[in-house]
Amino acid sequence: MKIVLMRAISWFADLIVMALCLRAIFSWFARDPYSPGGKAYRVMVRLTEPVVMPCRELLYRLNVNTGMFDFSVLLAFFLVRILARVLMLLVYNIF
Repeated sequence: MKIVLMRAISWFADLIVMALCLRAIFSWFARDPYSPGGKAYRVMVRLTEPVVMPCRELLYRLNVNTGMFDFSVLLAFFLVRILARVLMLLVYNIF
């Protein structure tokens, strides 16, 4: 039971991180919103925005001025990894 929960947490975190990476990569190539790359980028934005938006708001509240770069995706990447590690430790210690 413990191993199954830990694997599920790990796989879910890996999926979110993979979607965040794809979002970052597609943002470089999504110039035309009607191209296949633009459509894929919109799908990635819709999937990852619930994770990225709180990070963007946190950076805004901390008054982090990054200029034209948006580091909220990078922050979300690290927070998902940290949260997954904490949840896996909790599952390991509780069960």
